[in-house]
Amino acid sequence: MSLKKPSRRVSVSEAQMDWLSDLPAQGLSAAQTLQWLQLWTELGLLRHLDSALAVQLLRLDGQASPALLVAAALLAQMEGRGHTCLPLADLCAPPVALLAWPTVAVDGPQGLRALWAHLPATLAAWRAALQGHTSAACLRLSDAPDQGQPLVLGGTAQAPLLYLRRYAGYEQRVGQGLLQRASEPLPVSEAAARRWLDRFFVPSADAPADVDWQKVACAVALRARLTVITGGPGTGKTYTAARLLALLLALHEEGSTLRVALAAPTGKAAARLKQSIDHALNSLQQQVPEDSGLDLNTLIARMGAARTLHALLGARPDTRQFRHHAAKPLDVDVLIVDEASMVHLEMMDALLQALPPTARLVLLGDKDQLASVEAGAVLGDLCRDAAAGHYSADTAQFVQTVAGQTLPTPCLCAGEEPVLAQQTVMLRESRRFKGAIGQLALAVNRGDAGAARATLLTFAGARPCSQTPAEEVAHFEPSALLALQPSSPQAVCALALGTLGRPSYANYLRLMQEGPPDQAIAGHAAWVRSVLMAFDGFRVLCAVHQGDWGTQGLNAAVQKALADNGLLQVTGEWFAGRPVMVTRNDAQLGVFNGDVGVVLPNSEGQLKVWFLDGDALRSVSVMRLAQVETAFVMTVHKSQGSEFKHTALVLPPGGAEVLNRELAYTGITRAREQFTLVEAEAGLLEAAMARPSVRASGLSLWWALH
Repeated sequence: MSLKKPSRRVSVSEAQMDWLSDLPAQGLSAAQTLQWLQLWTELGLLRHLDSALAVQLLRLDGQASPALLVAAALLAQMEGRGHTCLPLADLCAPPVALLAWPTVAVDGPQGLRALWAHLPATLAAWRAALQGHTSAACLRLSDAPDQGQPLVLGGTAQAPLLYLRRYAGYEQRVGQGLLQRASEPLPVSEAAARRWLDRFFVPSADAPADVDWQKVACAVALRARLTVITGGPGTGKTYTAARLLALLLALHEEGSTLRVALAAPTGKAAARLKQSIDHALNSLQQQVPEDSGLDLNTLIARMGAARTLHALLGARPDTRQFRHHAAKPLDVDVLIVDEASMVHLEMMDALLQALPPTARLVLLGDKDQLASVEAGAVLGDLCRDAAAGHYSADTAQFVQTVAGQTLPTPCLCAGEEPVLAQQTVMLRESRRFKGAIGQLALAVNRGDAGAARATLLTFAGARPCSQTPAEEVAHFEPSALLALQPSSPQAVCALALGTLGRPSYANYLRLMQEGPPDQAIAGHAAWVRSVLMAFDGFRVLCAVHQGDWGTQGLNAAVQKALADNGLLQVTGEWFAGRPVMVTRNDAQLGVFNGDVGVVLPNSEGQLKVWFLDGDALRSVSVMRLAQVETAFVMTVHKSQGSEFKHTALVLPPGGAEVLNRELAYTGITRAREQFTLVEAEAGLLEAAMARPSVRASGLSLWWALH
């Protein structure tokens, strides 16, 4: 009996109920499995792409089993959620937690439990059901010849993993490429390195008495062509990277030049990286004796601007291919990539393919931030055990000799010595987040809901309470935190208008209304720069796009509130003061997905979108920018790589299913001086903290096996 095609709001029909009730007796056929998957698609539980993959597999193999079809559809669904593979262990019972579907979709007559009654019940049975198709055209084992099969079964017998073909390839190449760069030792002049490191890292009066992990990171980086430096906000990742560049230049062959490139996933992050590196190198040049021969100013000039990864690799329109690849590698000796947590698996594969085998790769990032929007969490896989260290005796001896630092005993490896761990360093001392925002971020990061709420209650005012410890009062930031639980999104509009006395959008709009002091080019540029900097003083971040509490609803509400209060004059799509975010790469225009600018008139009165990269201004005519969206409000994902003087994080009602710990932590750490939490319902912060984000990946297993 065939299933009728239901609308998204129609309950299961009698015909469907009859078909479903017949299943236990007659068993489940491939055609009936596709009907079930199609029903889930119509109900919005699966994407059309997910069920289409199952349809394609049945075309390739007319004997495809229900188990194969269901596993393929869920694999496609998981790829859309950022996972690179599907652990078969998650299929041994109805994957309720994995899919996070509503109760009716789990326990209803067409739900997960009903379907799972006809599918394998054990890991061995699932593995056998899939391996039965390895001789057909739709699936192969990971160690078998690639004949274009769309699915790959990898992992181990104890932990089998199902992949889409291209992700199996990405993971193998990335795993092998990173491991190879970390495992090939490089010659090091230990005495010279020690002299330079002692010059670059002069202990200050307030320096921590234990290990200087920044100095350790520079020493470790000398040993191989891969270095991973992770740490939270204010731990000095770019400060460390600047000293590493100076060290590499000092130890470079005499008379040769060091070719350095700086990159990040977004334009804002790239600009901040360049600005931070330049500032650190300029300061360091003043510490270096004039007769040392170390010319850091020339290094700064030769590096040029930092670029987005897409720009660095040479993105091409309407293709996944880049101009630089293995046959046409980048012309670089050292590549530093900041905000590496945002680099997805496919991008990391492209980057490693384009990087010359002799080049050094330095990855910087916060392992606890949100992973990339697309599939993969490479930095998270690399830094899974970064806090524990797992350093070998050889690494500890090298660090002692070259950096004069003694690694703590708990960070030493008692057994197996992981290769990648020897090139990974976690910075542990934050020099910026020691006040209320830092305390809140740390509490959220470790999942301590009680401490997080107590921090909000203690510091969300103009003064600390009487129970606040003296050592915390010393770092107290007046009104650093504010917690709101409003009944409507109008509270966000109040923040945007500045009625709560905190930095707001009113600041940049008033500067815009004042206009430039004169029409001279220099005066106009200074005015544009001041408006853009004021705009970056405040930002509203949220978790979702749809609804009154998402980017779409809040952008419209904030824009209307600003216009109603005379701060904006909205005339059509393009108007002065409109902030926009680029949503598609356009290499010809020099704009990339995630770039944020503000519409302002040029000196001749023509509207352009102005972008600020560090101190450098660039503009694009509004007529040439088609792929943009208003950006008073942006998602937390899109905010990565940016910081704002005042950040407001909006958690939507009923948002427990879309919130997680990393999202809350990332939103909080976008704030430099003030942070406002807007919870549409009580307890949403705790709900987010209770859901740490875990992405399925086989990279760690691949490294363990190789």
